[in-house]
Amino acid sequence: MTEFLSAALAFPAVVLGAALVVVVCFWLLVLAGAAGPDSFDSDLDTEAVGFGGVPVSVSVSLFVGIAWFAGLTGSVLVLRSGATGTLRAVFHLAVLASALLIAWGVVRMLVRRVRRFFPAEPPPSRLDFVGQVCTIRTGCVTADFGQAEVAAADGSTAIVQVRQPLRPSAPGDTFTSGSTGLLYAYDAHGEFFWVSPYDAALAPRPLPRKAC
Repeated sequence: MTEFLSAALAFPAVVLGAALVVVVCFWLLVLAGAAGPDSFDSDLDTEAVGFGGVPVSVSVSLFVGIAWFAGLTGSVLVLRSGATGTLRAVFHLAVLASALLIAWGVVRMLVRRVRRFFPAEPPPSRLDFVGQVCTIRTGCVTADFGQAEVAAADGSTAIVQVRQPLRPSAPGDTFTSGSTGLLYAYDAHGEFFWVSPYDAALAPRPLPRKAC
């Protein structure tokens, strides 16, 4: 135990250990819901070092954990060697470089094997249709019945279930086949969208640019 503590508190294990503490604190925040696993994906690009394809937090956590373990093992070996002075400092620098290199190689190998489980883009969601304009494909839309066609971001189209709240009859509130509607909310329990009449002529238009 004494040998382990001496190695853990010696360079380079103590430096890598501090980084490991930061990693553990981050994942505790993730478990508490105060942070997300993809918190750093938009700030850091690990593709250049071969870690692309998985969340930055995952690859960096693996890198730090493996580097710390390798550094700790190397520090123990240095202590057992009995080296002192300049030679011991050289050994410690060699351990640090070796630990980082080993961690890089292991994480790069692991990332290649698991990156297929982390799609580059999130899967499409029905919530992506909220706020989109649709075309009614049924003769009417009620609180219990109705279908509409809506275009996805990739250009494909989908038929979705739509409903209109019960309300007093008013001009423009009646849907017929071919009418244009606006999907303004999604009911996950009923798996349908709430739709309201939409008139393109009443949609806000961008202000014209003023000439310089």
